[in-house]
Order: sequence, then structure tokens, then C-alpha cells
Amino acid sequence: MGPAFLQGLFADGAGSPKEERTLGGPISTETRVNERIRVPEVRLIGPGGEQVGIVRIEDALRVAADADLDLVEVAPNARPPVCKIMDYGKYKYETAQKARESRRNQQQTVVKEQKLRPKIDDHDYETKKGHVIRFLEAGSKVKVTIMFRGREQSRPELGYRLLQRLGADVAEYGYVETAAKQDGRNMTMVLAPHRGAKTRAKAAQQAEAPERPASGEQPTPN
Repeated sequence: MGPAFLQGLFADGAGSPKEERTLGGPISTETRVNERIRVPEVRLIGPGGEQVGIVRIEDALRVAADADLDLVEVAPNARPPVCKIMDYGKYKYETAQKARESRRNQQQTVVKEQKLRPKIDDHDYETKKGHVIRFLEAGSKVKVTIMFRGREQSRPELGYRLLQRLGADVAEYGYVETAAKQDGRNMTMVLAPHRGAKTRAKAAQQAEAPERPASGEQPTPN
């Protein structure tokens, strides 16, 4: 259905611009389709995206029915509302598919936890730092907790210095999302991975995975 065909359906002048107004009524967030579009006129878009212009609602509905398609209100707040001729069932299905795909792609970030003592020795620190780096490389956030005991609670600067050191040491892999703060007898800081860390980690795993021989193909002996 081309623009010429659509324009021809309104050659009698029924589609000429009129006063741009809409009927009153309660506001609804649900998409209005076909006879549920209760306005005197709409700005019509054809099934191929062609701009038809402002037409009477009766004419827009007739064109949609003649094409065995639906009239869908796509911009209800415009004056007059914008409607497009389309297959609404197919449109709803494709929209739902896109929404599901979007939800799948919105990977829920896992928060790992790493606990340290304020007077940790260098060997243990390097071990803990390695854990934090692996978590960040995998795309996880890391909550770092400094655990104070006894008189250590009177030396909060030890915790601040340790967290600052760790944040600087892992800056290549992540950043400080939540700065160090006192949390009861503990002190916490949250590190977040740089954007794309999880995607890079997955790509690296796939690159390192050994290639499987094709079906029926025997592996070459060394």
C-alpha cells in the first residue's frame, strides 16, 4: 500500500486539516486500537511509514479495515494524536519479544564480599587483592569489609588507608562505587567493574576453550 493509494482514499476532502482537538476523557496508559481511539481526527501514518496527514477518524479506520490491518495510536499526547496502520497482533508480539530480550541482557550484577583485617600482612593482602581482581574481571561488584577488633576500633585511619590502597591497586579492573564508610564495628567500601568487564571475560573464556573436532573427525595424534 503506497502513499498515492492512501492519499487517493481521501481525495473527497475528508482528510483535509481541521481544528486540532481531542475529545475529553480519562487518561489511560493502555494503547488504544481501532474503535477505542475516540477522537474526531488523527495524524495518520501508513503501514510503510508514509505520512498521510490529518484525517477523520472514520476514514482512518476505513483504510485500516480495507487493508485488513489495525489503526494503532502511537502518540496519544500529540495534537491531534498520531496513529499508524499496522498489524497490532504482530506488533505486540515483537514488542514483547524485545522486552524479554532486553530483560535477559540486563544481567543482574552479583555482589561478592571480601573481608580484611586492618593489620593484614603483605602476603594475605596480595591474596585478597587477587580475589578482588578476579571478581571484578568476572563483572561482579565487590564489597570490601575491614573488620576491627578490640582496640583496633580506635584506629579507623588504618581501615581508610587500607581501602584507599586497595582501590588504587585494582583501579585497572574497577572503580570505587561507594567510598569507605564506617558500618558499626566494620568499615566497608564497594568496588564496581569497569563497563564491559563481563563481556570481555566471556570472550576470553571462549577464546581459551579448546576447539572440538568436527563430528566424525578424529583428533590428530601428537
